[in-house]
Amino acid sequence: MFPNLIFVVVAALVPLVMGFLYYHPKVFGNAWMKTCGLTKEKLERANMLVVFGVTFILSLLMSMFLFSLVVHQTDIYSTLINEPGFGEEGSAVMNEINNFMTSYGDRFRTFKHGALHGGLVGGFIGLPILVINGLFERKGFKYGLINAGYWIITLAIMGGILCQWG
Repeated sequence: MFPNLIFVVVAALVPLVMGFLYYHPKVFGNAWMKTCGLTKEKLERANMLVVFGVTFILSLLMSMFLFSLVVHQTDIYSTLINEPGFGEEGSAVMNEINNFMTSYGDRFRTFKHGALHGGLVGGFIGLPILVINGLFERKGFKYGLINAGYWIITLAIMGGILCQWG
């Protein structure tokens, strides 16, 4: 099962849009700058073309991987990939896959379900990583929570898009 690449790209745009909203000074931007010791002047010195370009490329990688976590039907392919005849139309294994997908291919393919799993990825993988990094970088618990909150919301939206339309 391959994702719809249009929606992989759409989902990859979510971190940029969410970053604009979430880190706006009237939302969490000022608190974030304070916890990581940044100023507006320091932020304005960055090459934003590079920042946004690299962010988008990394978001594409994340989007591709997140698809496999939120769309459960991808598991059948990973389970059967080493079976003889895999990928050959009309083979026994491909007939089994096609029958399975006909019966169950649309199960749990909703925005809500994808958002749940995306949010879980953010909460159970992103939050611990970011809080641990923040603590070791001496930026504190609040720094980790602000960034983890962003990723939990962002991954939930990405997961919803990928599960519903990907």
